[in-house]
Amino acid sequence: MTQAIAAPFSTVESQPWHEIQAMQMQRLQTQLTYLLGRSAFYQRKLANAGITEGSVRSLADLQRIPFTTKQELRDSLKAAPLLGLHRAAPEADIVQVQASSGTTGSPAYVGLTREDRDRWTEMTARGLYTCGIRPGDRVLHAFSMSKGFVGGVPIYQGVTHIGAVDLPIGADGGVDRLLIAARDARPRCIVGTPNFLLYMASVAPELIGGKATDIGVKRLVVGGEPGGGIPAIRQGLEEQWDAMCCEVMGGTDLGCVYWAEADDQRGMYFVAPDFILAELIDPETAEAIAWKEGSTGELVYSSLQRQASPVLRFRSGDHVTVTAMGGPGGRTTPAIRCFGRTDDMLIVRGVNLFPSAVQDVVSSMKPAVGGVMRVLADFEGHTTQGNLNLLVERAVGANASDDDATALNVEARVRNALAVKAEVRMVRHGFFDAPGAQKVALTLRKAPDFNA
Repeated sequence: MTQAIAAPFSTVESQPWHEIQAMQMQRLQTQLTYLLGRSAFYQRKLANAGITEGSVRSLADLQRIPFTTKQELRDSLKAAPLLGLHRAAPEADIVQVQASSGTTGSPAYVGLTREDRDRWTEMTARGLYTCGIRPGDRVLHAFSMSKGFVGGVPIYQGVTHIGAVDLPIGADGGVDRLLIAARDARPRCIVGTPNFLLYMASVAPELIGGKATDIGVKRLVVGGEPGGGIPAIRQGLEEQWDAMCCEVMGGTDLGCVYWAEADDQRGMYFVAPDFILAELIDPETAEAIAWKEGSTGELVYSSLQRQASPVLRFRSGDHVTVTAMGGPGGRTTPAIRCFGRTDDMLIVRGVNLFPSAVQDVVSSMKPAVGGVMRVLADFEGHTTQGNLNLLVERAVGANASDDDATALNVEARVRNALAVKAEVRMVRHGFFDAPGAQKVALTLRKAPDFNA
């Protein structure tokens, strides 16, 4: 790969890391001044912590700012619908509103001014460009285009900002329309959730009379759920589409995409250091962790240059490992892999366990199993003294008479890999709903109807 091809979309991604950090502290001071003058939520929060204008001048000072949690933002939204007490721009200046998936209740709404929207579009374009989307590419849009999700309109805006062509069918349009569009348009790139793109490939012969590999896709850009960083799922995607798979990550509160994977496949690089200040903390002690290869912790974010819905030291709940410091094209920013979320983590007999880690083990057992599984966490809270209950789909054509032996094999693999004892129940192939517009939830809180 030449340096020109590897070059990032923006020169800020290749500035010396110490210069980036100095620039971030200057912009953080400006953001604090803005919030102290305009956000009722942060005026109170910062006053309670003794933070005044100009009192945060270093990364050490940053630790004095209290964390913002998801529950605080929910309470803020409830207290002052639609955009909450943390809205810091006049309603007349809001030009776009996005919504979270609402998997834990009512959707969380985030406002964008014209300047916010332009910055979201810029950082999304940087991420998609990092993943290999180029001007003139046809991009099949297989994220949901409905409900205000950030995988819809903001991805479209990022694709077109690059100069690529977005085919906005969306997962809501159905797998048949997506595959027909893929057959007719022969896109170079597809964007979507990893499990849905796997499903699309599996039904391509039935719906368009040919394999997904015949379409000629070169890039799969995946995100929105665990999978893109799971080796077995990534391998399946690349084999079934004959395309390179690159992962992206973002979040409704900060932006659509601000982590993205390059051709070196070492992890997702931070592409928005001028718009977001990212910290790494120990999730147990909340102490700061230095950015260096091999570090592991929870991501915390502060908005920079944000007008409508800024957040300070927002605890994302994303648990990551730093896989590189700098990369192709002179990049200097960190790269990460996300291995789980605080909201998803279970404690099984004292062992911290992320469902995505279980998915990794089960997916690696194909074709002995179908590769689809769910954790059945039918207990209060996130802690159990019982065994890990797993529901695992049979392989295509597998006989129910083999279930006991297969279940024992899965239990042994989970125990050896994750140090937890599992109780596995095999279910028919196709038992769980096929992936679609909604994210795939790996955890079930109540047992399904096994006779369905």
